[in-house]
Amino acid sequence: MLRVQKVKVDDIYVPTARRKTLHPETVRHLAEDILENGMKTPIQVRHDGKRHVLVEGLHRLEAAKWLGETDIDAYLVQARRH
Repeated sequence: MLRVQKVKVDDIYVPTARRKTLHPETVRHLAEDILENGMKTPIQVRHDGKRHVLVEGLHRLEAAKWLGETDIDAYLVQARRH
């Protein structure tokens, strides 16, 4: 079973290919929803040396940044590199 942990937003690396799928309007709408209802689903990251690499949840991560959050709930998963 996956356990939620707090991860520093600044310690999460987003692969370049994943950044290309970012939609700013989606981030804005998601940020508004998070303000009203909280973050419902943690992002997924994998550990890679001294950093975490985003596996799933780009828009949630960017919404958290937009809201000025310094930490985010995340599942640490075993995943292959993209």
